[in-house]
Amino acid sequence: MPIREYAAVDPKKSCRHCKEGFEEVESMEAPARATCPRCGGKVQRQLSAPSVGGSKSGLHDRAKNAGFTTYEKLGKGEYEKKY
Repeated sequence: MPIREYAAVDPKKSCRHCKEGFEEVESMEAPARATCPRCGGKVQRQLSAPSVGGSKSGLHDRAKNAGFTTYEKLGKGEYEKKY
């Protein structure tokens, strides 16, 4: 399910929540939200870049915990064991 971002249409007629913008986890079929869930002020969906993949650090942490070994390339034919 995508995370959609919303922000107030008119910051003068909004609460802090929608003035600063907020995120909602919604299904693909869900229509765009028209109002702030806290104050009822008008909001509009913001255009944002999709999140692709995962964090590199999270991958390394999981690999280390699972007992895998990681090497870092130092030069041509040279590698250093990280863990």
